[in-house]
Formats: sequence, C-alpha cells, structure tokens
Amino acid sequence: MAFEVSYNLDNEQQFWDEIDDIVSTRCQEHEIIDNSLRSFLNVTTSYKAEYLQTDYSVAKCIFRLLEGDLYVAHKDYVRRQIIYCLLQEEDNPTLHIVAAFLLYDGRHSNDDVIFEMMQSESTFPRLVELVQTSTVQEDTKLHQMLLELLYESSRVQRLSWEDFMAVNDDFILYLLDIIEGASNDADDPYHYPVIRVLLVLNEQYLVASTTQYTDGRRGVTNRVIKAISTHGMTYKTFGCNLILLLNRESETSLQLLILKLLYLLFGNASTAEYFYTNDLHVLVDVILRNLIDLPHDSAAANALRHTYLRVLHPILMHSQISKPPHYKREELLRLLHLLVTSGTHFAPVDETTQRLVTRCTSVKWLQPAADDLGTNGNSSTTSPIDQAANGQKELARRALGMSVQGGNESSTSVLEIAGHTEKPGVQTPSIGKIVQ
Repeated sequence: MAFEVSYNLDNEQQFWDEIDDIVSTRCQEHEIIDNSLRSFLNVTTSYKAEYLQTDYSVAKCIFRLLEGDLYVAHKDYVRRQIIYCLLQEEDNPTLHIVAAFLLYDGRHSNDDVIFEMMQSESTFPRLVELVQTSTVQEDTKLHQMLLELLYESSRVQRLSWEDFMAVNDDFILYLLDIIEGASNDADDPYHYPVIRVLLVLNEQYLVASTTQYTDGRRGVTNRVIKAISTHGMTYKTFGCNLILLLNRESETSLQLLILKLLYLLFGNASTAEYFYTNDLHVLVDVILRNLIDLPHDSAAANALRHTYLRVLHPILMHSQISKPPHYKREELLRLLHLLVTSGTHFAPVDETTQRLVTRCTSVKWLQPAADDLGTNGNSSTTSPIDQAANGQKELARRALGMSVQGGNESSTSVLEIAGHTEKPGVQTPSIGKIVQ
C-alpha cells in the first residue's frame, strides 16, 4: 500500500479492519515496510476525529500495530522510522499517533531499547521544543502525551550535555506556570505529567552534579532549583502538590524522585522555607507515617528509608520547624528511637540507618533543653525518649567510630541519594499501608 491511497471508510468496523490489514503486512523490503507505515499513519490521522477520540481508542490502535506482523518482524526498523517521524513532523494528528506509539512501546516493552534509540537520535531537545509550540499547546491530549513521553524517556536514560543545553529557565518557568494556572486539584490532567517532568529533570541535574567533566565543558545549573529559588513565592502550588503526591504515591521510583527534590530544596538556603508552614507540617506527618510503615526485611525498603532520613535531616536543620514552636518534637524523637532500638524489629538495624538516625537526633533543638539541666550539668528532667535517643546516638557513634558531623557527609548524601533508583512500576514495600 502506498501513502497516496485514498481511504473511504463508511463505518468504524471498516476502520479497524483496515488497521488490521495494514499491521498484518508480511514483507522484507524496507520500501514496503515504509509504505505500510505511511498507510497506517494516513488512515489513523484521516479518521482520528471520528474513531480515535478517546485515550482508550488511541491505545487500542497502537497495540494493534505493536502486536501485528509488520512490527513484530521488524521492531528496530519500525521504531527507528517512527522516531524519525517525531523529529520531522509538524502535523498534530500525526505527532499524536507517533508519540503514542513511542510511549506505549516504551512502557510495555521488557527492555529500554526504544528509549535508548530515542536518546541516540537526540529526541530530547525535539520534545522540549514541541511541548512549548503554540499549536501543540492548543491540543490538550497531544500536549499531555508529549509530556508523558518526555518523562518516560528521561527517567531511564541519562541526559547528555547537549540535552541539558536545550532546557533554559523559560522552559522550567513555563512548566511551573502550567501548574500554577491549573486548578488546585492534583488530579487535574496537567498536574501529574508536568510535575513528573520537573521531578525527572531535577534527578538528571542531581546525577549530573556527581559527574566530573574532563573535556573542558562547564557543569550544568539545576534550573528547577534555580527557578524555585528565584520565583518560589509565585509558584507555591507546585510545592503543595509535591507533598500531596508523596502522601498518595505507592510507586517507589516516584517517591524517590520527590524525595530527591525535597532534599535539594531543604538543603539550599534560598529554598529551605519554600513551603507554607502548614504544608510543612503535613510533610513531616507523611515522613513519620512512611518511615513507620516501611518493613525492615527488604533492601528496597532500606534504600527508601535511608532517603527519607537524609531528607528529614535538612528539614530539621533548616526549615521553619527548626524554630519554636518545634513541630512534633516528641513524636520525631520517638520514631528515631524506634528505628534503631535493638529487638524492636525482626531484622537487625543496618549501620547506615543507625548513622542517619544519629545525625538527625544530633540536631540542636532535639537535644534536652538547657532549662532541664541540673546545677551539676546532669539532666534531672530529661524525658525517657530523650534519654533513649541520646543513648542510642552515643551507641551508634561508638559502634561506627565516626562523628555525624564528618566533613564528607554532605557529598556522601548527594552521591547516595542520586544513586537510589528503582524500576518503574515497583510498589513501595509496606507493613500495612494506610489508605488515605
């Protein structure tokens, strides 16, 4: 079939029959494959307004191609041709079908080949360009599809220096504007994909900060942190939704993405008080609950626990709760004590958890108040929680032979947080998840 074939389909059944006929093409010559792909794009875009109006119908159409002989017999070639189409096309209906193919192929494949191919063909700058194009913005479903493709392809492939150069301050502010301009509901169709793009870009910047360039290229600025640092008061909705999503998210990889951004925000003097105080209190509640809920017999849970504790420390040090009245001081001490108390859990406490807990309990306002000390310098009214926490702190220090204020702690935290990843779709382990 050639691209020039004129289709005259009278009903939806004829449309699906034509799709099935195209995707079942068996051939070896690249020219015939190309013609079949052109025919697929021609018929889908010509009848998109009639028969592909919903996300379900678009997905159904793409999976007909993914399961057909044309694709199964020539995966790499078909993928490459679709990627070239993304790089060259300007027509919205065609872009929608092409983006849907790349997104669903990537999500449902057992490997990351499609995203590796996209990276090798430098599609990241093209996606950044497309989502800012006015004609694309007018097509809400296409815009959201491209945002989702930008997220999915960026979460599994490291961005190149050239990719980073495609992202400027205006692009980050544009994404934040979308969130701020939409409703306050995090279920708004735009909120989730836009937030996830910002989260994955922050992770890419975080990983890049651990990379030493040896070819003379300059490092890259984390434009997400920069935007919040300079315009945070304008974009408060983003912060509110971060906390809401962390509270509801059950996928480990997305929790880690949120925590990585929180770590940088609270560790940066210009963004440490970005969140409203009431929202900050909710965040502390979420961290307390999630730390309690993580089991101690899972490597994935340990990695997530370590990340939560690394985020908790700059919150305790630099956010509003570091100033009186200190929010949930006793509950925080109780939790930190439980995390390292021998015999509390079935598995022994790992050394990293002990060290991170000790670091948190060493925060000044978690220490016994000066007014509680007797005339001889000994505490006469220190609570049992304080005594247990302080005792555990000293125990951990002796066991590890190190001070929690060691000069390499910050760089170690960055490296370890940057290295904590999980495959998409893996659910966070739980000893009894509380459904909100």
